[in-house]
Parts: sequence; structure tokens; C-alpha cells
Amino acid sequence: MFDLDKWQEILGTMRRNKLRTFLTAFGVFWGIFMLVLLLGAGKGMENGIWKEFGGGAMNSLFVSAGKTSLPWQGLKPGREIKFTNDDMEAIRRQVDGVELLASRNRLFGEYTIINGSKNGSYQVFGANAEFFQLNGEKLVAGRLLNPLDGMEQRKVMLLGEKVRKVLFGDSSGLGKFVRVKGVFFKVVGVFTTTQNNGRNEERAFVPFTTFQTVFNQYNQVQRIGISSRKGTPVKELEDQVRVLLARRHQFDPADKQALELDNNEEEVQRFEGLFSGIKLFVSVIGVLTLVAGVVGVSNIMLIIVQERTREIGVRKALGATPWSIISMIVQESVVITSLSGYLGLLAGVALLDAVRYALEKAGGTTSYFDHPEVNFGVAVSATLLLVVSGAVAGLIPAMKAANVKPIEALRAE
Repeated sequence: MFDLDKWQEILGTMRRNKLRTFLTAFGVFWGIFMLVLLLGAGKGMENGIWKEFGGGAMNSLFVSAGKTSLPWQGLKPGREIKFTNDDMEAIRRQVDGVELLASRNRLFGEYTIINGSKNGSYQVFGANAEFFQLNGEKLVAGRLLNPLDGMEQRKVMLLGEKVRKVLFGDSSGLGKFVRVKGVFFKVVGVFTTTQNNGRNEERAFVPFTTFQTVFNQYNQVQRIGISSRKGTPVKELEDQVRVLLARRHQFDPADKQALELDNNEEEVQRFEGLFSGIKLFVSVIGVLTLVAGVVGVSNIMLIIVQERTREIGVRKALGATPWSIISMIVQESVVITSLSGYLGLLAGVALLDAVRYALEKAGGTTSYFDHPEVNFGVAVSATLLLVVSGAVAGLIPAMKAANVKPIEALRAE
């Protein structure tokens, strides 16, 4: 039942003790505010890191050739390893657990892509159809490169979104022809990606076999991509590939510089461990926030009870029940914690929204940090738990006050 007199009394007490009420409320406000910011920052870091993966396959391995650093069977170190089409076939036949096998080459440096009077300098790559399933490019318009493009060595091209904007403006460019090193290619698709802060949209792809023929890279493979079947660890593929290529190119399998191996599965596991650590840290901070809030409110309530001992004695002498005294003190505790906790929650969410808006206005170019947000259910639950804890904290001094004998309370200084 709503008791107007009790609410007026609580508000009057808070007005008479503005500094004490403010400091208590600020402690709760700051705790919830920092908890929301930590949750949001942790989620922003997680979103940014997954954004860098750009939707690529998590169970993938990318292999690039390097130089030998160890002697092997009479061969000196410093030899440059070069992959061939035969290496691709050997991996396909001899390595167990391979699901997708991709190849990718590129023209070293940036080459001018020309569309009439418009042109731009971009990286040009050759890739087979499986590469896009591994690397995670998303289609915006048209189609991706397909196996038939490679089999027939078609002169078709896939453009990154940023390349398309420069060469074609508002047009999709589909069906149009562009020129690279004097060779014409028909635009069949446009892709987007978040990798490398979107810089990977400044690329163009042609079918791998077409690339080898047109740009004089016959029987050369610069980068190999592999994904594992379900249930096969990528590390197992990595070990098999290292041994196979070491045998084919005659280098020590223990030579770490002969091959450059990027194991996405291991990267994902490392980041998941990092996120688990961040969540644990935030959880600990959350618990400490609740404890600090409870202790702060409890101490303030004890002080209030001591200051109002004579008043409580008068109330009891006039017939006030223990429950009316308990409810009055607990209600004041709940008002302070709930109001300040709610304001802290609002301030934290508002600041995260402001940061998110600023990042979007800046084009989202911040590395490894994107779209900071908070699980609203978790934040609200923490605030409600703090309110309940504040009520419990106020209950202990309230019960102490309710048990005071009127005559002893009236004698208190």
C-alpha cells in the first residue's frame, strides 16, 4: 500500500543530508557505470577481432613458401621454395582430412585497372573458386568466380567494392570490361569484406588458371589455402602438409622458415582464451562492485540508525511497530541504490552509444575494436541484484533499530 507520509519522510531525510546521500548514491552509480563500460569495451574488442577474420573459415590453414634456414642432405640453407600445381595435387591426394583446397597468386605491387577514362591502382590476384569460401569475401552483386571459369580460363574479374566505386561510380559495373596490363576482363561480380579494416576491398580477382596464363606465372602457386573436415584438427593437417612439402622440395621438416603457416584454428583458440579472460575480469569487477555497493549502503544505514536513535525511540513509545521502522529504513536504502544504479546504467549505455556513433561517423577504421555494446540483460540483472543487496544491507541496521528499547533510545545522545 502506498504511504505518502513515509515517502515524504524519506525524501525529507535525504534532503537534510545531501552530502551523505550524494556520496552513497555516487558510489553505487560509479560501480554500475564502470561495469557497463567494461562489458561494452570487452564486447567491442571481441567484435573488432572477429571483424578482422572477415567471415573466413575458422578451420583453415594458409601456406606460403619461404626460404630454407637449415642445411638438408647436403643442400645449403637460403634456398627459395616455390610451389607448383603438382604440389596442390599432391596435397589433395596424400593429405587426409582436407575439405577445401584453394590457390592464390598475385601481381607484385599495384597495377592500374582501367575503365575508359577512369582508372585506379590496385592489387590484382588470381584465385580458384574454393579460395572465397576459405577467405570469407561476401558477394554484393553478380557472382563469385566458379570452377568453370578456371576450367575454361575465362577472362572474367571480381572487383572489391572500393574498386567498383572508383571505376564505375553508382553503377554496379556488371557486364562491363576493364583492362589490366593490356588485357580485357569482364566484370562478373562485386564483393565486400571487413578484413584489414576494409582495405581488402581494394582488390580484384581473376580465375587462377587465367591468371597463370595471362600474367606469365605458369605452374606457379604462391599461396595455398586448406580447410579441414569436421573432426580433423587443423594442426594435424599442418603437420601432414609440412612433411609432404619438405619431402617434395627437399628441406628439413623442422625448418620453420621454409614455410609460412597461418593456422586460423589456433588463432581462434587464442582469441577465445583472451575473451574468457576478459569475461572473468569483468565478472570479478562486477562482484567487487556489488560488494562495495552493499558495504557502502550498509555503513550509511548504520550511521542513519545511530543519528535517529532518539527519533526511533519516540516512534516506538508512540506505538510504532518494529515492521514500520524496518520498512522505513529499508525503503530509504532501496530508493538510493535503485535510483543511482539506474542512472549509472543509463550513463554507461549512453556513453557506449556515443562511442559507437563516433566510430560509425569515422568510417569504423579503428583496428580490433568495433561496435561496443553491452548485454542489456546482464547489466539490468547486475543493477537489480545491487538494489536487492542494498535492501539486504539496509535490513541489518533496520533490525537493530527495531530491537532498540524505547527508554534506551530516548537516553541516547
